[in-house]
Amino acid sequence: MNILFFLKPKNDVAYIYDYCTLRQVLETMEFHKYASIPMLNKEGEYVGTMTEGDLLWGIKNYTDLNVKKSETIFIKDFPRRADYDVVRADSDMEDLIKKAMNQNFVPVVDDQNKFIGIITRKSIIEYCFENMKQIEETN
Repeated sequence: MNILFFLKPKNDVAYIYDYCTLRQVLETMEFHKYASIPMLNKEGEYVGTMTEGDLLWGIKNYTDLNVKKSETIFIKDFPRRADYDVVRADSDMEDLIKKAMNQNFVPVVDDQNKFIGIITRKSIIEYCFENMKQIEETN
């Protein structure tokens, strides 16, 4: 099965750039109600995923932080505990499922490492559930 069937395209996904400020990232994640968000560089390549935990640990290092100062702190300076593994657009279903077991979404990149969207663990589970129901109905 082609994994692009599950793709939520880039234009339907909120993401941040590594040159965004802390305030921009916080506001983007709050607005979209995301607990983690893909991060791209200015060339549109996936460079990592920023999580709420990464933000909390990074904020902890700024003891005199206030909203105004957050406009001068760039998100690329925040350490990330672990980046989400990506899949290429031509990956197989097995590779996708292996990655989705440990991540709530899987970033998808093309052959030039450009971010093209995400596949959510929810969409994979829904697909498996529907297939399971169909198998049960035929038995």
